[in-house]
Amino acid sequence: MNIQIAFYGDDFTGSTDALESLSRAGLKTVLFLDIPTPELLGQFEDLDAIGIAGLTRAMPPKEMEDELLPAFQAFKNLTPKYVHYKVCSTFDSSVEIGNLGTAINCGNKVFGQNVVPILVAAPHLGRYSAFGNLYARMGAGSKGDIYRLDRHPSMSNHPTTPADESDLKLHLSKQYSGKSGLIDLVDIEGEIDEISHKIDQMISEDTKVIFFDAMYENQLSKIGESFERLASKTKTLFSLGSSGIAKALGNFWAQQGTFKEQKNWKNIKPEKAIIVLSGSCSPITGEQITWAVENGFYEIAVDSDVLDQEKTASRISDYTNKMVDSLLKGRSVILHTCKGPNDPRLAKTKAYSSGENIASQFGKVLGLAARKALEKVPITRLVIAGGDTSGYVAKNLGIEAVEMIAPIYPGAPLCVAYARNSPVDKMQINLKGGQVGDETYFELLRQGN
Repeated sequence: MNIQIAFYGDDFTGSTDALESLSRAGLKTVLFLDIPTPELLGQFEDLDAIGIAGLTRAMPPKEMEDELLPAFQAFKNLTPKYVHYKVCSTFDSSVEIGNLGTAINCGNKVFGQNVVPILVAAPHLGRYSAFGNLYARMGAGSKGDIYRLDRHPSMSNHPTTPADESDLKLHLSKQYSGKSGLIDLVDIEGEIDEISHKIDQMISEDTKVIFFDAMYENQLSKIGESFERLASKTKTLFSLGSSGIAKALGNFWAQQGTFKEQKNWKNIKPEKAIIVLSGSCSPITGEQITWAVENGFYEIAVDSDVLDQEKTASRISDYTNKMVDSLLKGRSVILHTCKGPNDPRLAKTKAYSSGENIASQFGKVLGLAARKALEKVPITRLVIAGGDTSGYVAKNLGIEAVEMIAPIYPGAPLCVAYARNSPVDKMQINLKGGQVGDETYFELLRQGN
């Protein structure tokens, strides 16, 4: 097995974004939900890339370390050319939750390199970096307005890691003490040898991480070449950033003829009914739920008291029955824990929280309710929305791995699920982050392409 790149995604929905970029670039890629056993890995032949869809975006530093060190060591054993810690393109993180400094320290401990390149921008998703400041479109892949991150209507009000700083170096400095450098937009427009010289100079000055600006997709291949040059100086290059890294490397490899872009994808037929499981608090997802309900989807609002362990089982049973009833009538159903940042359930959730990981608790409810419903009414397509909860939902559904079968929305491909002993096995599954899509998103997933 000749693995070119291995990536660890800090949440499930973001991991499928990287899966899409690599698959589109022509690399045979499979995304696993945990460190794959030799038996599971052996089911897939001729892999060029693998990923692990993690949960670290919702973890405190010590839990992150316990999760990342064995995952990175497993990657090291595969001797890939690249290892990528994949984060959200809005750089979601804080000192307490999803700490990026912890990820960098774990990467350095396992791979022992002297500098970590960081690319957060992903122009194909509406994420831009200019002179070290991050900008994001409202609705990744949509035509929404673009905001500086600390003024972004959704990200500045994120319930767990609100964006209060758009300067990427300043934001990271709260989580990581190493010196940061920047290859800015002016540098990117220069010659590749000049970029390499500046990188070498920063390394000689004990710079530990180097950010790369990007505004346009045609800049990514040059960034990919910069990564390639860095990789030539080490056994495995460890990097951190968005799916822009996979896109940059893919664009450069296509330019060099290393891999050929994949263009022949499966045609996706419309479905009579689908299931949507949403743990997102994003206003964008809230608008998508509202639009879908107004256009025929049946909604089931998860009550915050489901977090009361005495009520959990009965609530799951109730949600299962309602989903079954809707599906038997041929009607798509949305099971959701929140409907935007003004949902009154948010305040109630805090009151019911027992100190456990709320994302884990809600993920269990959404996953088990859907799994029980699918045992009674099998359907073909399932959507999971929301980064923090998505991995927990998937694990409770019994999913072990996913592989892309078709692009359907930028950053959120349609995949096939591998889930032995689960009704989800071989189902079509789509995972979307809270910021992805316009208001018609769920109907688009029902209709196919």
